[in-house]
Formats: sequence, structure tokens, C-alpha cells
Amino acid sequence: MILPAGIAAEARLLLIGRALRAFCDGFVAILLPAYLLTLGMGTWEVGIISTATLLGSALLTLALGHWGHHFNQRRLLLSAAWLMCATGLLLAGLSHFWPLLLVAFVGTINPSSGDVSVFLPLEHARLSATAQGDARTTLFSRYTFVGAVCAALGALATGLPDLLTGFGLGRLSILRAMFIAYGLVGAVVFLLYRRLPVSARHEETSKPTHLGPSKQTVIKLAALFSLDAFAGGLVLNTLLALWLFERFDLSLAAAGAFFFWAGLLTAVSQLAAPVVARRIGLLNTMVFTHIPANLALIAGALAPTLELVLALLLIRALLSQMDVPTRAAFVMAVVTPSERAAAASFTAVPRSLAAAASPALAGALFAAGWLATPLVACGVLKIAYDVAIWRAFRRISLGNISRV
Repeated sequence: MILPAGIAAEARLLLIGRALRAFCDGFVAILLPAYLLTLGMGTWEVGIISTATLLGSALLTLALGHWGHHFNQRRLLLSAAWLMCATGLLLAGLSHFWPLLLVAFVGTINPSSGDVSVFLPLEHARLSATAQGDARTTLFSRYTFVGAVCAALGALATGLPDLLTGFGLGRLSILRAMFIAYGLVGAVVFLLYRRLPVSARHEETSKPTHLGPSKQTVIKLAALFSLDAFAGGLVLNTLLALWLFERFDLSLAAAGAFFFWAGLLTAVSQLAAPVVARRIGLLNTMVFTHIPANLALIAGALAPTLELVLALLLIRALLSQMDVPTRAAFVMAVVTPSERAAAASFTAVPRSLAAAASPALAGALFAAGWLATPLVACGVLKIAYDVAIWRAFRRISLGNISRV
């Protein structure tokens, strides 16, 4: 994919920013339950705080979709970077449930394997201006690929607390230091995004607006995405790590190693997604890779041994995220250029709101001893989503969409 020099430079800055944030998300998603348990909280509190992170992100993204077109997107990205910095520093300095819940709600902490923060619609809108058609799908694939690889590396960094405690350092102090590192990376992202041009290409040629001609399509997509997101909220990385801690007493280092390999497999799938999409179409790629992934999740929830569980979860990791770049490209392609920022926000918001409803439920089920139930429910609901979106959009000519 060859882009004009100026546009390529903007895309490169966004990809570097995504890489830095993903690295932090990779270790924070796994360390968060360990940190909260070390502070003396239980599985239900972990679920509640995970819910707060997603609910806060959803409301902030909703505000962005409604009022964001009145503000310069570069300025909004810079504000989000400062919020990331404050989130890390406050989490490191607090110890009690209610203050941590408040920071989780207003901050940028991400308990999932994907990006659910306010950065996502802003970066998607700017990225969508740098390429068209198949090249746009490839660019979104690179965006998600970079995120997956760096999140995998971040997951590997979760072995540091176990390593450093062997040198006499306190476990809680090490965990706090890693949240401080998260905040410092937010400051680095701020400096990086200061180099973005004031206006993106799409802002120069087509001013962002509210949803118009594409409104019904976006509403239908948002409703379907919300089902998928509610299911995904039952098995966020934070909750999956908690499940492994509770069921198999897995160490932080072992959990980090697992999420590292899972992240690498996810990254491979991001590269494969545009290739597969060119052969079978965007929608078929979204659906026909997702269903086997969720069957593997259901089987993993019921598997009797740790080795079999991890093998099935790795199969899921290889297949479950191939719909991410194709879904993003699909949404950006079926709306007009001026609607892209609003469409990105209004498809992201229901996903975040729906996902926010389920982590607390998963935490309660864990606390009640029903450890397999959230994983099985997630797989079943996601398969229902796959069938529903395929039936709703299978008649759309994806050949035409790929050239938009």
C-alpha cells in the first residue's frame, strides 16, 4: 500500500501512538485484577471496576459523537492523551474501592483485548482519510496488527512483578510502578500527537457532520455490534486472566506468557484479514472466522485440563479478531466521508455500553462459583450475532463497498 508522503506521515504517527497505547493496554488488562486482588478486593469488585471502565468510555465516546464535530480532532486526541497520563498516575496512588472506581469510570484504562477508549473513533476517522477501498482495509489491518503485536509484548511484561519480587521488591510497589509507566506513556503519546497536522485531509474536503443518509444503516450495525460487545464483555482480558487465576491458580508470569502468544496469533490474523476479505468478502470474513473462534471458547470453558484450555484459547485468539479490521473498513465504507467520525462514534458507543453491562455480571458469576458460565454465554451470544449480521447484510454488494 503506497500513500502520498504527507498522508503516510500522518498515518505513521497514528500507528506509533496506537502501538504505545496497546503495549500499555496489554499489561494493564492482566495486572488490573492482580492489583485489585493485592489491594484486598474480590472478584465481584474486579467485575464492577471493569464495568466502570467500559461505561465511562462509552459515555465519553457518546459525547464525542454528539459534540465532537464542533472541535478540532487533533485537540481532542491531545486531551485524550493527557487523560491517559492522569489515569495511570491516579491508579498508582489510590488504594480504596470507591476512588479507584471513579478513576476507572472517567479514565482511559482498558480491560479488554481491543481498544475501547475514546482514542478509537478519533484515530479511525483520521486514518480513513489516508486511503480508499482495499487500501483502507489494509491500513486498518495494519492498525489492528500493530495494536495486537504491541499488546502481546505488553502482556509479556506482566512477568516483571514475579521477577522483581525475587530481588526483595514489594509486589504492590512494583504493580504501582507499572501503572505509573502507563501514565508516562500517555505523556509520550501527547508529544507524539502534537506533530499531527491541525486538520486531517477529510476535514479539509468534507467537514464532519452528524449522521445523515447513512443513519439507518449505522443504527442497524450499532444494534448488532452491541450484542457482540455484550458477549465480549463477559470475557475481557481482565476477566479471562481472573478466570485463569481462580480456576488454575496461574501465576502472573504464566498468564503473561499465554497472553503474549495469544496476542501474536491475533496479530497474524490481522495480516491475514485483508487477504481473506479480498477472496471471500468483508462480511464473510467477519462471520466465518468468528464462529469457529467462539466454538473454541465454549470448548475451552468446559475443558478439564489447563493444557487443553490454553490450546483452545489460542485457537480462539487466532480467529476471533479477524473481524476487527474488516468491520472497521465496512463501517467507514458504507457511510459518506463527512459522516465517518460520527459513524465511528455511534457504532463504538453501543458496543461500549453493551460491554459495560456484562463484566459485573461475570464477576458475580465467578464469585458464585459458576466459573464456566460467562465463557459459555459469551460463545453462544457471539455465534447468535454472527448469524444475525450475516442475514442482515448478506445481500449488500461488497465489491462496490471495497471501492468506496
